[in-house]
Amino acid sequence: MKSAYLFHVGMIPISSAVATTWGIMLALTIFLLLAGRRFSTEPGLLQSALEGIVSAMIDAIEAVIPGKSETLLPFIGTLWVFILISNLCGIVPGLSAPTANLSVTAALAILVFLSVHWYGIKSEGLKRYLHHYTSPSPILLPFHLISEVSRTVALAVRLFGNIMSLEMAALLVLLVGGLLVPIPLLMLHIVEALVQAYIFGMLALIYVSGAIESQQRKKQ
Repeated sequence: MKSAYLFHVGMIPISSAVATTWGIMLALTIFLLLAGRRFSTEPGLLQSALEGIVSAMIDAIEAVIPGKSETLLPFIGTLWVFILISNLCGIVPGLSAPTANLSVTAALAILVFLSVHWYGIKSEGLKRYLHHYTSPSPILLPFHLISEVSRTVALAVRLFGNIMSLEMAALLVLLVGGLLVPIPLLMLHIVEALVQAYIFGMLALIYVSGAIESQQRKKQ
């Protein structure tokens, strides 16, 4: 029987999704280090493209929570870029999108869950942040907790389900139509990858902004 894992690091099995994720992180790190060395006051095509992408991210964050783009850009921007590239891995022959693996999307959703509380506590302090779970009544505490867990699960399952179904649909179309429909299928995959990355990042941004703004409203 063929193993589901590519190799082991000590006693830890490494799957293709984990290996691809590591590859994406390594490639992004190397690319940004090399690109950063070429930045200048007279930007070339690559620098202009990167600055345009960052500017678009800042505008999107400012539209949701004004004045917090400098704080949230590193986290939300990284989510957008990583998820987009992960989604696009599905169009590379021999690779599968890491986001088509539930363990990867669950890890991303847990990261968002932890970040929401981190930014909320950082905004106003632990005591005041925890108080909003019992506001306006302690009776609502279980409902707040259920809401936190359910939206985290939904975040993971939504991305996983959409990317997995996209890859399965692409495989079925290729099996039926052969290589007669590669370009439309490729365009569909790219558009869906962009859309799903954007949605995940925006939901994360909305959750974080909700944690920050709820504390600001109470302070006012």
